[in-house]
Amino acid sequence: MNQLKQRRAVIKGLAASAIVGPSMFVRAQSNWPDRPIRVIVPFPPGNTIDIAVRLLQTGMSARLGQPIIVENVVGAGGRIGTAATVKAKPDGYTIGAVQSGTIIVQPHTTKNLGYDVTKDLARVALSVRNFNVLVTNNNVPFKTLPELISWAKANPGKLTYGSNGEGGFPHLWFEDLAKRAGITFTHIPYKGATQIATDLISGQIMAAGDGVSAMTPFIKANQLTLLNVTNLTRVSQYPNVPTVSETVPNFVANGDFGFAAPANTPSEIIKKLNAAINGAVESPEVVERLPGLGLVGIAQSPEYFEAIFKREYTRFGEIVRSIGYQPK
Repeated sequence: MNQLKQRRAVIKGLAASAIVGPSMFVRAQSNWPDRPIRVIVPFPPGNTIDIAVRLLQTGMSARLGQPIIVENVVGAGGRIGTAATVKAKPDGYTIGAVQSGTIIVQPHTTKNLGYDVTKDLARVALSVRNFNVLVTNNNVPFKTLPELISWAKANPGKLTYGSNGEGGFPHLWFEDLAKRAGITFTHIPYKGATQIATDLISGQIMAAGDGVSAMTPFIKANQLTLLNVTNLTRVSQYPNVPTVSETVPNFVANGDFGFAAPANTPSEIIKKLNAAINGAVESPEVVERLPGLGLVGIAQSPEYFEAIFKREYTRFGEIVRSIGYQPK
């Protein structure tokens, strides 16, 4: 009899824990956040994604009612910081800043990445976007993209194009452009925008691609010619400059910046984070500052970010495979 009573007591205890456990979890989510939230930025202070996160920091904090702590976890081209986000506890108190290079390009160009961005990260919000630019030396024998294409076809492989590294975003989007336009070129990899601009100005290379912010000082100083922007439509910063898509239909190559959480972060928390980020993006003070940074604000759902991610992830994987690039 005593054994029967003990078994009944155990069964009741298990049933109670089955009821209380989930309810406590739900209550914990409803109280979220009740302490500061850490945002891991995988690049140094002053990088575009770092600037974007810090621009949104105050607005996010005001909407969530907790401090937003920005932590720069740098190294390996953003992989160390991204790995730290992946490994964080999925409770909404650690999220990561992500961008096209870290979650779109690197998975296809890096061996033994250590994580799977398609499974190990939950897209939270695509917050800002910047466009790339195609710039040339002022003395090249072409002044428009159609002229560049014609010249490259007449001089196979002689067009020299510089980017911030083999297998990087600006390299790969120009590979895509060249394939669609039917031209060949010689790629010259560099370590940064300053080196690219120096060789471009001196005539060591003919053309280059990079983010608009990196090349704007040289464009404004009339040291380089801005040929095209990679946004799908013309941009307010350079309204008279044509898009690549005006010559190569539907071509677009923008750098996307946003926030991701560790996989299995509760959907209700992701929704709250998304709402806070979107609110910060749409705040007057942020809207006013974004154009001067070469950025465009985006306030959309997590599902929107996921759709953009899947499309671009597939696209750049195909580009990498089409040129025979070997992951390193």
